[in-house]
Amino acid sequence: MSGSILVTGASGHLGRRVVELLLERGNGARIIATTRKPDGLSELAARGVEVRRADFDDEASLTTAFRGVERALVISTDALDEPGKRVRQHARAIKALAAAGVQHLAYTSIVNPTDSTILISKDHADTEAELAKSGVAYTVLRNNIYSDYQFMGLQRAFGSGKLVDARGAGKVGFVTRDDCARIAAAVIAEPPAGNQVLDVTGPEALSSRDLAALASEIAGRAIEHQPIPLSALIEGMVQHGLPRPLAEVYASFDAGTAAGVLDVTSDSVARFSGQKPQSMADFLRANKAAWAS
Repeated sequence: MSGSILVTGASGHLGRRVVELLLERGNGARIIATTRKPDGLSELAARGVEVRRADFDDEASLTTAFRGVERALVISTDALDEPGKRVRQHARAIKALAAAGVQHLAYTSIVNPTDSTILISKDHADTEAELAKSGVAYTVLRNNIYSDYQFMGLQRAFGSGKLVDARGAGKVGFVTRDDCARIAAAVIAEPPAGNQVLDVTGPEALSSRDLAALASEIAGRAIEHQPIPLSALIEGMVQHGLPRPLAEVYASFDAGTAAGVLDVTSDSVARFSGQKPQSMADFLRANKAAWAS
């Protein structure tokens, strides 16, 4: 399918990778990348991508940026500083895309967004509700937690011998950012029929104990999981300078894991991208230098 494809948040890691994958597909589509700071995408512009300014807090910019778009991927913003702000941003984008006549809209959400103990999940649930009433055909990509985000904790574990968190025995269907990008590029290049809600995950769900065992095997040194209370996790982040409200948001991912919210796996990545998702074991081996050094 050719036509015009727009990717928001193209300055971010996920958005940029989606644009790169769309370029690799080479199916004749006009690719439009939006960002608040277009100068940061000069490299993509040099490769033929049309770069436009779009600020989700500036409705007028969206009207201009979304003109002539047939398909769009809306990547959720990182506005966590003000309750409700992110939903308002997403709602403006969805409304503007619908007004521009977009035919299919994809959105990056989170697994199990409804009634979740993860504090940001409500933003995604509310955004999905905005999508449902937009009148536009859509695909919701409910991404699980990035494998990439485990590097920081594993770096500390490599040094101390202990993987410390408040996840308890809960499991996560970790998925690489690259696999999230591949399915996003696939569904926006060739949208599935009707409205779809897809869980985007890796091939298996792992507990922190499992993760510690994998890291031990790959790094060649003993690493064990040390569970701590959620309150201790929050206090530790606050003591290291993180504002308490933000610490509570980050800690809620551990609480959600312990409650089983992220214990989700699916075959969506393979089904839509044509390539199996990378396992955590393979991902850690391929990126050993990023955490075991």
